Amino acid sequence: MNNNITSTQFKAPLRGLGVLEVAILNVKAGLSADFEKAFSEAQKIISSMEGYISHQLQKCIEVENKYILLVNWKTLEAHTEGFRESAEYQDWKKLLHHFYDPFPTVEHFEMVEGCKA
Repeated sequence: MNNNITSTQFKAPLRGLGVLEVAILNVKAGLSADFEKAFSEAQKIISSMEGYISHQLQKCIEVENKYILLVNWKTLEAHTEGFRESAEYQDWKKLLHHFYDPFPTVEHFEMVEGCKA
């Protein structure tokens, strides 16, 4: 475990206090190692954005070249406007978007009241 990660990076945002961005990333065959290397650079971009809380990138066990990206944001707009409309997003795109086939669908979720672990 990375000792530099704070405990808040493992807590999902509470309803009304944040959103969870979920993206299934299908990386082109043979490019997983390059993708992971590029993502290690790209994560510096997203983690510097206003409204960012935390993120996780996980690799699928059953399906080769499949990943899930989970990003906690303070607000939906922090992602859809603040990040996606920023100059930094252009750098993110250059680093990562050419790895995907098909291009990922991104959805946003909020905590269901009374269903927090």
